[in-house]
Amino acid sequence: MTRVANELRRDYLLNRWVVIATERKRRPTDFVQKTAERVKVVDCPFCPENEHMTPPATLVYLSKNGQIIKDKDDDGFRHKNWIIRCVPNLYPAFTPPKAGLRRFEKSKAFGHHEVIIESPIHDEHPGQARISQLIHVLNAYLDRLTEFSKKSYVKYVSIFRNHKREAGASLSHAHTQIIATSIIPQLIKEELKASKRFWKRNTKCIFCEIIKRERKSSRFIFENEKFIAFTPWASLNPFEFWVFPKEHQTSLLEMRKDSLKMFAETLRICLGALRNLLNDPPYNFGFHIAPCDNQTYYFYHWHLEVYPKLAIWAGFEKSTGIYINVIPPEDAASSLREYAKKEMERLAVKS
Repeated sequence: MTRVANELRRDYLLNRWVVIATERKRRPTDFVQKTAERVKVVDCPFCPENEHMTPPATLVYLSKNGQIIKDKDDDGFRHKNWIIRCVPNLYPAFTPPKAGLRRFEKSKAFGHHEVIIESPIHDEHPGQARISQLIHVLNAYLDRLTEFSKKSYVKYVSIFRNHKREAGASLSHAHTQIIATSIIPQLIKEELKASKRFWKRNTKCIFCEIIKRERKSSRFIFENEKFIAFTPWASLNPFEFWVFPKEHQTSLLEMRKDSLKMFAETLRICLGALRNLLNDPPYNFGFHIAPCDNQTYYFYHWHLEVYPKLAIWAGFEKSTGIYINVIPPEDAASSLREYAKKEMERLAVKS
């Protein structure tokens, strides 16, 4: 039998290398999670009736006469019967600056750290959520991103999600975190630099070119009129996939309202495919968006990256920065594509 050699692949933009270890290739069934024994949740601070266990909400979505009303809590008052809540993190990584600070103190971790509680239903995670609820979640992202972007000391806003304890989630209730920072993260700087260099040479967006190629490749997973999902050429993680808007946009804030439902459907289908393929594995996702420092980033293209937590990076990866992936992205896309079709059928039946 002919052995297929391992491949060394370079990232689209970054000087980052991945070994696609075909000789160590594993099957999707090797990664299927064991069904955990359901643990009864007691006193979850994110569940309804426990609003007093969190700081006052900075944003609350309420339903009144069929309309969504946006409000916030006060020190001695917590809204009930909410749809979405955004609350300050009890253990923030970044905190707002106080008045009167001197210039030399700006090295402190200034910013904001909030939690978006995605639903009053404890287990309504994106891979199984109602589309209507996911639209509320996305609107909350936009509302907080808009608010943080107005602050002069905020340079970047990170929107990310940790699903399950193995991926860093301390609470199992469906939630997203938002951190606004006074610096632009190094990874984003590197992507911006590479994107700008390509634009100057070719007068077009490198990500738009990637989308065109991947749409026709064996790494394609799903698309609708507005969005596309695929496994990246040099995937760091088994079953990693990315979601892009087809229209060139630098930030979530440029997304049109008529695209929100299609983005919600894309998330539901792709994360639902991951959930059902691997029996609800742990994962992280993070948005890559242009900074909010009043500069123009016309050459950048926002996107969402989803990283299933299925492998452990050990000594080689940590000491070299070269990663080993035992599932070729083409194989991962084939399985995810199959399950995405099933999710589409499931949603069509429900609608």
